[in-house]
Amino acid sequence: MPDIIGLDEFDKLFTSFKHTAWRLETRRRYASDEVSDTYGQFMRGEPVVWDGANPEWCAERREQSALGKRFERVRVVDDPPTPGQLYLLDNAKRNSSVGEDIRNLWRTDAERLNLPEEDFWLIDSRLVALLRFDDADNLIDVELITEPAAVNRYAQVRDAAWHYAVPYESFAAGVSASK
Repeated sequence: MPDIIGLDEFDKLFTSFKHTAWRLETRRRYASDEVSDTYGQFMRGEPVVWDGANPEWCAERREQSALGKRFERVRVVDDPPTPGQLYLLDNAKRNSSVGEDIRNLWRTDAERLNLPEEDFWLIDSRLVALLRFDDADNLIDVELITEPAAVNRYAQVRDAAWHYAVPYESFAAGVSASK
C-alpha cells in the first residue's frame, strides 16, 4: 500500500530534512510554472524579474541553506529544449541565488544511463518523495518511499545523474550558442 501525502505535508519536508534534498526533474513542462508572472515574462521574451518571485519559497531555501543544508537538482532537457525547459534553465538563476546547486543533463544521456522518467526528491538519502502528476502536468500528490532497497536504487540514480550532469551556467551557455 503506497504512502501518499498531500502537497502541504510535502512542503514540510523542506524544513524538516537534516542534510540534503536532491531532485531529478524529468518532465517537459510543469503546469504550475505556466501560471506564474515570470513564465509570462519569459514567453513574451521580456527579461524575467526573479527578485520577489515566490518570496516565501526563496526565504525558506536561504534559511535552510544557511543552516548548512544542501539543495541539489538535475534537470533532464530535450534537444531542442521545450519552452518549459528553457524557462527552468533561466529560473536556475533564482534557485542558485537562494542556495540550490542545479545541473542539467540531456535526455539522450539520461536514457543512456537508464534514469527513470519520474520526478522525485531524495531526502537525506533515506526517503524518496515520488512526485505524481495528472495528465495536464499538475502535481497532485506525493508517494513516500522508505523501503531501504528502493531508496538505495534512487540514490544510485542520483549518483549517476549528478556525475554526468553539467552546471546550469555551462549548460545554458551551450544552449544559447546552439541557437
